[in-house]
Amino acid sequence: AAFPHVKSIVQNINPKKTNVIFGDETTVIWGEEYIYDTIGGIKFAISARSFYQVNPQQTKVLYDKALEYAELNGEETVIDAYCGIGTISLFLAKQAKKVYGVEIVPEAIEDAKRNAELNGIENAEVEVGEAEVVIPKWYKEGIKADTLVVDPPRKGCDEALLRTILEMKPKRVVYVSCNPGTLARDLRVLEDGGYETLEVQPVDMFPHTS
Repeated sequence: AAFPHVKSIVQNINPKKTNVIFGDETTVIWGEEYIYDTIGGIKFAISARSFYQVNPQQTKVLYDKALEYAELNGEETVIDAYCGIGTISLFLAKQAKKVYGVEIVPEAIEDAKRNAELNGIENAEVEVGEAEVVIPKWYKEGIKADTLVVDPPRKGCDEALLRTILEMKPKRVVYVSCNPGTLARDLRVLEDGGYETLEVQPVDMFPHTS
């Protein structure tokens, strides 16, 4: 009762000396396994190891912009690479025919499945793995995207994923980036492969920072 805003205390164990923050072992010491947030009418359960934007007001601005750029009319198959807990996927699913999401963190995929259920969204399917491995596998199975959304970490898109995009030729690619340097590098590859960059819209997620 002394800290009414604390929902849970979680311990993560990372024995490795690398720049990776989390280890594989996570224990809830006290309280709930999940915290909840709602953005744009979609409720999200978030576990300790799952990525979530920390500025919810601007997150809605960002996702609304991604949705606007996707220009969905309800007939599209959309692939969301780096889908995390399904934040962008579930926004897209409300306006697409079918959404496929892929994410490397197993806990995030569990959260994504739970979040689809939580919101009664049945046209989103998610799979754990590397986008650059899973998306080519889907492509071989005949799953092709009309629209592809990528929201990669700072290192940008994997080369193999960019090659798959150029092979698959989705009509439209929406690239959500947190690093202008790797964005420019990846856009060069996509432009050389026949795409045209139509619009860039910065979103200020962290005011008063560089």
